[in-house]
Amino acid sequence: MKIGIVGTGYVGLSLACLLSKDNQVKAIDIVKEKVDMINNHKSPIADKEVERYLAEESLDLEATLNAEPVYKWADLIIIATPTNYDANKGYFDTSSIESVIENILKVNQSVSIVIKSTIPVGYTESIIKKYNYKNIIFSPEFCKEGTALYDNLYPSRIIVGRDINCKEAVKSSNVFAELLKNVAIEKNVPVLFTDTTKSAESIKLFANTYLALRVAYFNEIDSYAEENGLNTKEIVEGICLDPRIGMYYNNPSFGYGGYCLPKDTKQLLANYKDIPQKLITAIVESNAVRKEFIADRIMKILNENQNGKNIVGVYRLTMKSGSDNFRSSSIRDVIKILKDNGVEILIYEPTLKNQEYFDDYKLCDDLDKFKENSNVIIANRVTEELKDVKEKVYTRDLYGRD
Repeated sequence: MKIGIVGTGYVGLSLACLLSKDNQVKAIDIVKEKVDMINNHKSPIADKEVERYLAEESLDLEATLNAEPVYKWADLIIIATPTNYDANKGYFDTSSIESVIENILKVNQSVSIVIKSTIPVGYTESIIKKYNYKNIIFSPEFCKEGTALYDNLYPSRIIVGRDINCKEAVKSSNVFAELLKNVAIEKNVPVLFTDTTKSAESIKLFANTYLALRVAYFNEIDSYAEENGLNTKEIVEGICLDPRIGMYYNNPSFGYGGYCLPKDTKQLLANYKDIPQKLITAIVESNAVRKEFIADRIMKILNENQNGKNIVGVYRLTMKSGSDNFRSSSIRDVIKILKDNGVEILIYEPTLKNQEYFDDYKLCDDLDKFKENSNVIIANRVTEELKDVKEKVYTRDLYGRD
């Protein structure tokens, strides 16, 4: 099958690597540097499996800046473009999806279109009506940054939403689900077809909001324990020994962040506009409260340990170990609060090379100098690199994992 993939972020690129072992795939991106890297078998994102696949596997994959020939050529096109949350509109910015669909339909009126971008509930139905084109389906993505390809090789589930009354969409959903099943290493993957695209869109937002709820819950336990001088780890482990709760996704942090959780929780809250609720609002608000609590604790430590310096060193802006992404990273909100309170910030972030400043914050690319010049070092996740200065480090990381 001839497959076009629009967007080479962690979702699009993982699918490109995955599907190009058995199909001819052309990935489209507007950034030349990314295109050149992919065509030279190098990954533009930090993902071990993507890096290995590009370097070692035999892939029928080509990246291009020229979209129109791919739109004409493809049997199936997957859209995995960014849909950032627009705080002013209170909704996802879906303009990139619409732009792609408009350009596809100018040259190809028989292609199957799969939306992988995260979207508001009801969005797929609305664009089917807008463009009077029925062969559009939605398949939510459940991969994590840094392990996107692995999560597609061993998927927890495959979900495809389509209009059950549209024969073209039903056929496309069956073909797409079979493609994903065939290329997965895990062979007992649950597959769920929903009768409407709205159900599949809801599943994505509710799943991520539940994960955000879990993060927020353990963060609030940690806030309580720290304020009262209790051992957070003992409390967390005692709770998680209940098999209904489980010993996973329970490591306190500076707040949930990254590509998905902040924007998906806000979008779900927007979808609840006329529906009575309290919990979804609390999940969103809890994250802001946690960051304020963390910043307050850091300022108290600074005041207690004042030795002529007022410098907080920030060890990494990335949210997760093994990731190079710090978009919507919770630590960025923490350091903004600190700066607004007159605290000097010094950042060690090795992915920002040959830069002196980032967002008006001073960078230090020498780890030893960074440690020496920081009065307090804050780290959402700690590594061996900080063991020699552990007395300076403020973290809520209990397990050295995400």
